Amino acid sequence: MVYTLSHQVEGTVPPQKAKVDKVIESAKTALEKEDVSDALKKSVGDVLDLVTALVNYVGLNSSNSSKPPSTDLHRPRKPRTARGRKRKPGAQKGHKGSQLKPVEKPDQIEEILVDRASLPKGRWRRIGFEKRQVFDVEVSFKVTEFQAEILRSDTGIEFVADFPTGVTQPAQYGDGVKATSVYLSQHQLIPQAWVRDALRTQFGLTVSDGSVNNFNILAAKKLEELGFEHWARTQLIASPLLHGDETGSNLKGELFWIHCLCNEKLTLFHFDKKRGKPAMDRMGVLPHFKGQLVHDHWKPYFRYVCTHILCNAHHLRELERAYEQDGQRWARRMKKFLEEMNIAVTKAGGELSDKKAEQCRKKYRKILRAAEKECPENTAQRAQTKSRNLLERLLAFEEETLRFMEDSRVPFTNNQGERDLRMTKVQQKISGCFRSALGAKNFCLIRSYLATCRKNGIHPMEALRTIFAGKLPAFMS
Repeated sequence: MVYTLSHQVEGTVPPQKAKVDKVIESAKTALEKEDVSDALKKSVGDVLDLVTALVNYVGLNSSNSSKPPSTDLHRPRKPRTARGRKRKPGAQKGHKGSQLKPVEKPDQIEEILVDRASLPKGRWRRIGFEKRQVFDVEVSFKVTEFQAEILRSDTGIEFVADFPTGVTQPAQYGDGVKATSVYLSQHQLIPQAWVRDALRTQFGLTVSDGSVNNFNILAAKKLEELGFEHWARTQLIASPLLHGDETGSNLKGELFWIHCLCNEKLTLFHFDKKRGKPAMDRMGVLPHFKGQLVHDHWKPYFRYVCTHILCNAHHLRELERAYEQDGQRWARRMKKFLEEMNIAVTKAGGELSDKKAEQCRKKYRKILRAAEKECPENTAQRAQTKSRNLLERLLAFEEETLRFMEDSRVPFTNNQGERDLRMTKVQQKISGCFRSALGAKNFCLIRSYLATCRKNGIHPMEALRTIFAGKLPAFMS
């Protein structure tokens, strides 16, 4: 193993480019020469192995593992470039942009007259105005009072006109307030106390924390009544290609999982205690799905009868780790090969010709044949190294790894699934955890609906107003 230490841990300054494997081997060799007991040699050997593992862990970052970029210490900021040159800030040359333009009919006109006393002597006449417009925001609320007419007959019988649907209390919040509260809480991920504060300071509305929570519950209940989740499952099952991913979540300090299935037009989240197949079965999509599923080789996915596609972004990170920490030269060659194939497929319009694809497959196999010599199977150990496990996966799943070359519908990575899940991690960073299973399930349901609407060109506020009015958007009909 060759490991290049390129990170600095706070509080220490380790030597740059230290060859940890040589240091460890040197220590082990010196230990063998010492006249000490076998038990001591084993104990010291275990400590050296632990040091190796810890140093390797320090070397993990977003480029060679699944760790997010935010965890990289002292990560360099790469300058934006254009054809090798440092590009100036701003849009590209020729971009039209979006400039604020005056409107023909302003809401209010204020005339500014010249102070006649300040003018020099002479005769002056008005020839027009120089116009400038200021766009501003006035945030307020309005109260609508419904007065239902009461009629009484000569015999004393009274008849009262019907109030509009949903108007049931002497004083209540309207759909606009509910939609705004849910938008801030579930889409912008603002904590409930801050939502209450925003409604009070911006709109002058005194809304309690309980009301903010009740609005979220009501939004989820509306979606259940309108059948959004059933519609989403049906659409996903019929989709030719799906992205699958899952991420850990926190419910009062206990680990739960948020599962995600999505495509470019639809997103569905599922909150569950389990991560594996039982949870996916309860989600109700994959047991009936027969299309192509993109994922990161989580083994329970392979228990479903569909066409599997592996995420090459994960492969690239694992290959980088194999090269940096285990010194596997084949890993660097495979990483370069996959990156070149991705570029070639893009330039070819989404898929390669049969002849070109076969050439690429031969090169893929050639790299792996050389890898088997460089990283042979270790029959003496029960557990293989990470590099060997990666090699065996690439050997066994060639079709699933390279399918992107020959099918324009198949992406190179599972980025769609990871993007859709990203905001659930942001929610965890902001709020820390869910306080109830119901709140977590409501969050997943509402986020599924809002993400789907946004993918179909509907703003989240419009989407929320629609369900509070008792309807689903037209594209869901």
